[in-house]
Amino acid sequence: MWTIPKPKYRRGFCTEGEIAVNIGGVQTVLFGDVLNRYPESRLAELLNCSTQNPERISSLCDDFDPCRKEFYFDRDPDAFKCIIDVYYFDEIHIKSGICPICFIKEMEFWKIDQSVLDECCKTYLSEKEEELNEIATKVKFILEDLEVDECIARPQRCQRYLWKLMEKPGSSLPARIIAIVSFFSVLVSALVMCVGTIPELQVTDAEGKLVEHPTLEAIESACMLWFTAEYLLRLASSPDKLHFALSFMNIVDFMAIMPFYVVLSLTYLGTSSMMELANVQQAVQALRIMRIARIFKLARHSSGLQTLTYALKKSLKELGLLLMYMGVGIFVFSALAYTMEQSHPETLFRSIPQSFWWAIITMTTVGYGDIYPKTTLGKCNAAVSFLCGVIAIALPIHPIINNFVVFYNKQKVLETAAKHEVELMELKSGREARKKKPQQLK
Repeated sequence: MWTIPKPKYRRGFCTEGEIAVNIGGVQTVLFGDVLNRYPESRLAELLNCSTQNPERISSLCDDFDPCRKEFYFDRDPDAFKCIIDVYYFDEIHIKSGICPICFIKEMEFWKIDQSVLDECCKTYLSEKEEELNEIATKVKFILEDLEVDECIARPQRCQRYLWKLMEKPGSSLPARIIAIVSFFSVLVSALVMCVGTIPELQVTDAEGKLVEHPTLEAIESACMLWFTAEYLLRLASSPDKLHFALSFMNIVDFMAIMPFYVVLSLTYLGTSSMMELANVQQAVQALRIMRIARIFKLARHSSGLQTLTYALKKSLKELGLLLMYMGVGIFVFSALAYTMEQSHPETLFRSIPQSFWWAIITMTTVGYGDIYPKTTLGKCNAAVSFLCGVIAIALPIHPIINNFVVFYNKQKVLETAAKHEVELMELKSGREARKKKPQQLK
């Protein structure tokens, strides 16, 4: 069986039809017919280049020994061992321990197209490129916080300072204080909303209806004024107001503020005859319920909640599988329960849609007890259903948790890398400044 000859790692003179390359002190003898499989690569050009053309040879390698016909390269020998695989196997696999970004530069130097990379390496490379882009973005944000541009106009400088004050808690001590105040305002607002529903703390109005205590209303109004001022200041200082208005978290902020002013206008600015309408009263109650959206404002101040949100986005496939498993199980076990319980005179399963509720609370192991089987077959069906429910829920949980841990650790690494990059840039700029001082003194 014919096989492609492997490269030789040895010292000595190469024979006719061979080429010797020295990569970082490691000599490798390659066969010419193998290198010609990729005629546009650097090694094939060296093979076909005449030894009488030193200028051409010097443009392709770092040094050349005409007696030994050996070409010298100051490159990474480990990366080269992966590069030469393309001549023998028509594909390249990046070995562990080699930086994929540096390896791509090696491929560009040896004039090898990236299409020969193995699929797993392409995926790994794209992940690393995304990480580098994220690091570059974080570095850009850090530099924006540190830079002080004296050339811009004073209104723009004030706008930038206000933006950092409202959006970047780590930029200064006042910004951190504002973030803490905003965080506790969200907690106080949520607490007031819950406490206001306790009947013992409510008061009776002129019509004999229970309403929130005036003190709680005053605290809620103060929190809403803070939220309103915060939202308007962030909007006014935003460099891209359209992007700001359409951002998901800013939409949440707006939805948390809007019900307060709608209820206020309907209550105090509307006529008494209008407030007597049942649909208007229902609208007011619905808008009051929308106050729960304020709790989502905590995500703006919690990196853990943001990480959880991103991890759930990355786990949409696993969540879809979970819903599919549960949906199939609910349909099957509810239909079986309805069929098996029809023989009992006091059955609680009146229809299959009604049995969906029983299947949901059974497969999720909640079991409220409001509906339950009474026949032997129905009880066996219930036992199998909650066992299947436990398995169906447990299967996708591990990938979801793994995505959360991976994403959380990745964000920590990226933040550390970005800060390290900024520190290196500051050291480099400091060295350049120290070099310029003696020149200026001269």
